[in-house]
Amino acid sequence: MKKNICIVAGARPNFVKVAPLLRAIHKSGELDCHLVYAGCEDDPTLEPSLFDDLQMQRPDFYLGVDSESLNEITSRVMGEFDRFLDTHPTDVVIVVDDLASTMAAAIVTKKRGLRLAHLVAGTRSFDINMPKEINRLVIDALSDYLFTAGVRSTGIATREQSESSQTYLVGNILMDTLRFNHDRLQRPALMDNVSDRYIVFTLNRRALLADEEKMQRMVKAMTEAAGDVPIIAPLRPSAAKVISSIFHLPSSFFLTSPLSYLEFGWLTAHAAGVITDSGNVAEEATFNGVPCITLNNYTEHQETVTVGSNVLVGEDPEKLREAVAKMVAGEWKKCALPDRWDGRTAERIVQILR
Repeated sequence: MKKNICIVAGARPNFVKVAPLLRAIHKSGELDCHLVYAGCEDDPTLEPSLFDDLQMQRPDFYLGVDSESLNEITSRVMGEFDRFLDTHPTDVVIVVDDLASTMAAAIVTKKRGLRLAHLVAGTRSFDINMPKEINRLVIDALSDYLFTAGVRSTGIATREQSESSQTYLVGNILMDTLRFNHDRLQRPALMDNVSDRYIVFTLNRRALLADEEKMQRMVKAMTEAAGDVPIIAPLRPSAAKVISSIFHLPSSFFLTSPLSYLEFGWLTAHAAGVITDSGNVAEEATFNGVPCITLNNYTEHQETVTVGSNVLVGEDPEKLREAVAKMVAGEWKKCALPDRWDGRTAERIVQILR
């Protein structure tokens, strides 16, 4: 009899990591799988092209939780996922990353005595004031299978694991998706009006957007250091509103709506540099060998700094200015691909599950 696997995704970025795992599960022919999304079917963050771009199935079930309150998300996902498990026999639940919905599904899974697997385990900021750090600690502590992306996260997961849990260094599953889609990337139409040498800027972190004075100084430093090199910023409406309201943007700053997955992948792969607060975007930059500046003092993906193309500047405008100047001048550090960024992570996970 086939084992029943349930994969729970809590937000759009999770699907980028789930897609290769679904392909590997279906290819094996030995496992049945349900894909559950914590949000709603009409979630505006899930652009119509997303699942076609990733060449993956749409979720089999939607829990329909759409709150912005982390505590409300946790309680509602727990209730809805518990009801889902009432009618869907499951042997192993796989949860992705470190969201409130991920933690909620993990708690319900273990309360029911089911096996729990965490993708990606062992990531830490070591800042207990961050809600996501609490989520990571809880999920890893409950998990039976800890699937890690790198040596550092493997060390953390191994030190913290319980007697019944097992840690596996499977590699970075985001690379499976990047390699699969490398030849399918699509040049965005906006490039018809932009020179071939440009910088990509993304911003999502609420705490940074909320500090308008600091944000203004950082955007000023970034645009001044970039000079004539265009900055393309595909931002969500909330972030775009903040940026456009606090700073008179120069003509070389192109504020645009979010792009499709394949278009954004093309944009970052061909950029002269990337400035971001996203760990996933920093990982993609390392894969592409593109200089990357992260607007954080830490990264959960340390190999992007120690081996890859990523540099941390925190929220310091002067450090940002210096880094952008080096980026524009082509004075960046040498970088390489970290270990097990080979595109075979999903295969390893399925082998373990089998």
